[in-house]
Amino acid sequence: MRANRIAVCIFFLVNGLLYGNWTARLPAIQRFYDISNSILGGLLFTMAVGAVFAMPFAGWLSTRFGSKVITQVGGILSCIIIPCIVFTPNLAIVSAAFFSLGLCVGATDVAMNGQAVFVERAYGKAIMSSFHAVFSVGMALGAGSGALFAKFEVPLLSHLTLVAIIGGVACLAAAFYLINDTPEEEEKREKGGSFVLPTKAIIPLGIVAFCCMSGEGAMADWSAIYLNKVVGQSEYFSAIGYGVFAIAMTIGRVFGDYFTERIGKYKLMIYNSMFSVVGLVILLSFATTGATLVGLFLVGIGLATIVPIVYSSAGNMNGIDPSIGIAMATTIGYTGFFVGPPMIGFLSDAFGLRVGLGFVLILFIAMLLLVIKIYLDKDKVTK
Repeated sequence: MRANRIAVCIFFLVNGLLYGNWTARLPAIQRFYDISNSILGGLLFTMAVGAVFAMPFAGWLSTRFGSKVITQVGGILSCIIIPCIVFTPNLAIVSAAFFSLGLCVGATDVAMNGQAVFVERAYGKAIMSSFHAVFSVGMALGAGSGALFAKFEVPLLSHLTLVAIIGGVACLAAAFYLINDTPEEEEKREKGGSFVLPTKAIIPLGIVAFCCMSGEGAMADWSAIYLNKVVGQSEYFSAIGYGVFAIAMTIGRVFGDYFTERIGKYKLMIYNSMFSVVGLVILLSFATTGATLVGLFLVGIGLATIVPIVYSSAGNMNGIDPSIGIAMATTIGYTGFFVGPPMIGFLSDAFGLRVGLGFVLILFIAMLLLVIKIYLDKDKVTK
């Protein structure tokens, strides 16, 4: 079972590594295509559409063929498609590449989390956060390597091809050790479960997840561009800025379980929401390198454990099956992760990147208010 856990961790790691590398090079990608923030936002939205479109089908395919197969195929195809986003300066082709990348990433995300559930069941204890911590490590490594590639001005195609090869080889090696779940096992999990609309009690939690994931996606997709265009740093240093955010996310997830036990999950969500608000206020108020890095770190710490806590709370709602509760919150939450960042692109072209990221600040404030309300009502909604 240890080999199975390591194999699933490798897919999480590669997923984060790929994401960290190409998002760290977004300033160079934008220059490669000579496009505005709104067009770049449109490309990110294209990827979002692909991911959101793929997720329900990934669940159905996992039921039919097993999450092992979908994880293998989705992970390897993601590696193959990554270099295609800078293969030619043709917007029609790159739009298709971003959409295809979204399809593969969305499907892999669903399937590899399914694999993580099987491993967690076998261990008989909660280890899910460790997989997401590994993903954050991958993002941090991706941002760091992306910064080095930018510093030495390695061509985008060469950079992303090398990363794709490394990721592909790792996925191929790990593919043999994934858990061979059967369609029958998945069917049992899905039984009685056609899609259920979110209930009144779940909706606030789902909106918190939406706000959190919008912020996480915004920092991943726009922090490097903010440092480059607003603060005036080089592409190399701008990529490091995203690495600071990713490292903070990793630290928060590694120690999240400890602090949850110490102060309680609802109080921790309040503190984390406050960190997120304060961090983004610092980032937007002072366009200096130090303030931006401090802001990114605080936002990363703040966002790290909110979504896992939301899912845990959704799974403990009165009168709602745990799996259904989590699925409801996930449906709303993932929409924020994929739709929020493109919206910033459109606002940035119209009003500037600071105003675009100010939209995220509004979401963080709403998240804080909702979390406070959930804390006050916790006795009504939890078992």
